[in-house]
Amino acid sequence: MIETYVYLVKTYPLISSAIQVAILGTFGELLAARIKLKKWHFFTLGQLISKIIIWAFLGITFKYAFTGFYGFVDALIHKGFWFKEVNDSLFLKAFSVSLFTNLLFGPVMMLFHRWTDNFIEKKEMNWISMQAAWASLLWFWIPAHTITFSLPVHFQIGLAAVWAIALGIILGFFSRSK
Repeated sequence: MIETYVYLVKTYPLISSAIQVAILGTFGELLAARIKLKKWHFFTLGQLISKIIIWAFLGITFKYAFTGFYGFVDALIHKGFWFKEVNDSLFLKAFSVSLFTNLLFGPVMMLFHRWTDNFIEKKEMNWISMQAAWASLLWFWIPAHTITFSLPVHFQIGLAAVWAIALGIILGFFSRSK
């Protein structure tokens, strides 16, 4: 089973990223709503399909961003704008890629995702909630993606999608406690 998964993500990196994130991202969103509301909340069929498409698109952007930010960190090191010792440590390299991915790509991606969610659900932008989402880049996503970027490339998108479910669970319980 794992051999098939590895074959698929290596052979079809963009399609497999789209599928993994579409399935797990949508599931995480439904699970977070279930925890928050204490009952299952399902979207209309049109909303659900729209959300799956957005999650799939985000999965493709994640693959590009994850790949690109490795090169970004390498270029910073090469030009003397980042610490050359990063290349000597898997942890420091993973942390550096996570840091730049989440500080430069994360806010824009989250804003796009929130905008599409609001459009699909016909809701207004809640900027206070958006600020809380951006804060999760610091306390959740940078540490989580440090672990993600410590793994072989072919496991990174799958783990990132699982992290999204984990964060959905955390935020679901946090929202419920309010």
